[in-house]
Order: sequence, then structure tokens, then C-alpha cells
Amino acid sequence: MKALVYTGERTMRYRDEPDAEAAAGEALLRVDAAGICGSDMHAYHGHDPRRVPPLILGHELVGTIVDGADAGRRVTANPLITCGRCDYCVQGRQNLCSNRTMIGMSRPGAFAERISIPRSSLIDIPQDMDSRAAALTEPAATALHALDLSTRALRRPLPEARVRVIGAGAVGLLCALLARSHGCLELSIAETNPLRRDAAQRAGLRAVDPRQDDEDEHAREAFELVIDAVGSSHTRNAALRGLRPGGVFMHVGLQDWASEIDMRKLTLAEITLLGTYTYTTADLRATVRALHAGVYGDLGWVEERSLADGAAAFADLDHGRSAAAKILLRP
Repeated sequence: MKALVYTGERTMRYRDEPDAEAAAGEALLRVDAAGICGSDMHAYHGHDPRRVPPLILGHELVGTIVDGADAGRRVTANPLITCGRCDYCVQGRQNLCSNRTMIGMSRPGAFAERISIPRSSLIDIPQDMDSRAAALTEPAATALHALDLSTRALRRPLPEARVRVIGAGAVGLLCALLARSHGCLELSIAETNPLRRDAAQRAGLRAVDPRQDDEDEHAREAFELVIDAVGSSHTRNAALRGLRPGGVFMHVGLQDWASEIDMRKLTLAEITLLGTYTYTTADLRATVRALHAGVYGDLGWVEERSLADGAAAFADLDHGRSAAAKILLRP
């Protein structure tokens, strides 16, 4: 089969790979579309020791089952392979499974014509669901999970809160679109890339250049909720500066693994700092319904390319040449 293989720092090769084969309890899928995630870009940059080349990346997918009694059924999947037995799995918090593995990390991913995945990881979708929407289930569920945790911590309803999202990549954009669908009117998204700011504005969002905010005293202590979908040392401190006393800081992005933050502000202003990791199975199922219902809008900001063009897509994202918050690759 053809696959896009991460072979080393900033190197992706479209080449022949051994055909995927389904092990016991697994399903073989023909991949219809797979999205490039920020974590795939971390691997591409050589910043993720968990993803060791050569490796087929990709964990955001929609595909069609090609084996077994349900051959022909279209599905998406939970890329986290969980044990189903640990305390977290039993509690329904599969994202924290003590024994989890992941496609595109510890086993071959979805940037290929076919992939094998445990049947327990399959997520049903409406059979008429658009592939573009279905392939966004994973990042959209990440946004849903983050916003759910945020709203539990807020002291006032989301429609009454001023909200800032940092980063107009896919998860940031989806967080903002979901917050808007929940009635949040005082909402803005901060993005340094002008192409992505334009894309966010075309999606109906207010997009600002945070470098101008740094010089604007009115942007300090202005928000009840800040969602950092970048996770750099700079954005973490910008998030804290922007929060009002008693506000909520939702940390989603992982660009930098560690950095100093203003602990004095965090303490004296009683800021609630929350981290979030991916989603639960329930989140994925709810997200399928939301995407199919059009909750996230028309998804016109998503770009589609062929898998054979995947190396160029990674390079364009690396150099900021693409306005798309999400590029889907189609085998």
C-alpha cells in the first residue's frame, strides 16, 4: 500500500509500505481522509521522542471497514487504544488510561491507504456524513472536552463571559466556534499568522493580532476565560495577563513542554489553571452528532490534498504558507 512516512526531522516520504493487516479483534479500514495534527507537526520537527521514525503518522481519520460482517460501514475512530480495565477506563475517563497506546505514535497511523485498529476504538457515524466533517471528529472532540472542563470551572454562564482563545489552529478555531454556538458573544481569537487570522474572520470570528494586544492595556485582565491552544512560554504568560481575577485558564496546546509562569498572579488573583488531554469516548460520540448537525459551521476553512502531496503539506504548514487551520490528506 502507499503511505506517507515520517523518516526523520522535517522529512516525509510517500512510498510503498507493507499492507496493513488486521490482528484478532481489529478491523481493517480503507482510509478516506486523515488530518494533519499539531502533534504530527511536533514529530515532524523532531520534538516528540514518543514518535520514533520511520513511522506512519496520523490519528484523525474517517474510513470504511473492508473486512468482516460490517464491511462497507463508514466510521471514525478513537486513536487512543485503551485497556478498558484500569480505574480511569472504568470511570469513563479513557483519555487518562494508565496503559494507553495510540495510532500514529506507538503503532502505524492513518497517513496510508489502509489501517488496522481495534474494533473497540471504532466510532459510528451517520452513513451519509460528509468525510470532511467526520475526519474532524478527533480535534473537535478535543475542543468539546476543553470547553466542557472550562465551563464547569467558570463562576458565570458562558454567554455572560468574555472569552479569548489563543491560536487559530484547528483546536483553537474549533474551541471558538463551539463557544460561539453555546451563546458566547464576547469572543475573540488571537493569532499571529495573518493568513490564519483571515481564515478565522471568514469563519465569522473576531480575530486579533496578539502582538498589538501586548501594547494594549485594555487587553490586560479583560477575560473570564482564556483558552491557550498554542502552549508556548509566551502564550502562557499572555493568557495569565489577560485573565480577570477569579478567571479560568484552560491550557490545551503543548508547543513548549515547560516554562515559567506568573505564579504570583495565579495565586493573588485566584486564577483556576486547568490542563486538558484529548477526549473521552462519550466526547467523540457527542462530537459526531454536533459536526453532522453543523454546530461548527460550514468548515470552509479546511483544506483537502492528496496523500501523495503530504510532504508538501507538512512543509507549507511548517513555513506558515497555508491559511488552513486543518489540512486533510486523501489517499
